[in-house]
Amino acid sequence: MQIANVSRIMKSSVPPTAKIAKDAKECVQECVSEFISFITSEAAEKCQMEKRKTIGGEDILYAMSTLGFDNYAETLKIHLAKLRQHQSGTSGKDNHLESRIDEE
Repeated sequence: MQIANVSRIMKSSVPPTAKIAKDAKECVQECVSEFISFITSEAAEKCQMEKRKTIGGEDILYAMSTLGFDNYAETLKIHLAKLRQHQSGTSGKDNHLESRIDEE
């Protein structure tokens, strides 16, 4: 995730007068990248076991629940449902939560 995105999210979580040090932003950026890799790896493992190549939103939810992030998974279920509802009402584009994984 780009540092500008990390900074914007962090700033929205603190009072307007608060300042966030550069090293704090960089630390959170590294944590976010590691978290994404952690969740994606678990989802990819599930897909490989099921002989599928595409990680979907449900796979991410499964991975989060499996890894103990149930509270977040419940919130993401709501957002995933809203995303799918929006996509079905628009041009039917591919789900942006899906990404391709390489075959081994």
